[in-house]
Amino acid sequence: MSAFFVNYEDGRVATRVQLIEADLAPPTAAPPPRPWHPIRGTGDATTLWYAVMVKRERGVFIATLSFRHGDGHALLLRRGWREVPVAEIGVDGPVAQVE
Repeated sequence: MSAFFVNYEDGRVATRVQLIEADLAPPTAAPPPRPWHPIRGTGDATTLWYAVMVKRERGVFIATLSFRHGDGHALLLRRGWREVPVAEIGVDGPVAQVE
């Protein structure tokens, strides 16, 4: 079960718990409805170890989890991915800036 979700229309990122509390997802294992899409990663991923990365690609926002301070994280940053600050993760987080 995915712990993080990206709104592919506007780039916001939220956790499953945040989506359930905002009544945007069922309290079951069923995924939330569109435009929320699961971010691939371990279900127990935390922002202590992982960075949530977002990028606009072909008109939609995609996201992934990246192990912090690793080579993969640095590569994503060089390729134009943006790290979502922990304080911005939530259904009321800011809409991603289009570059």
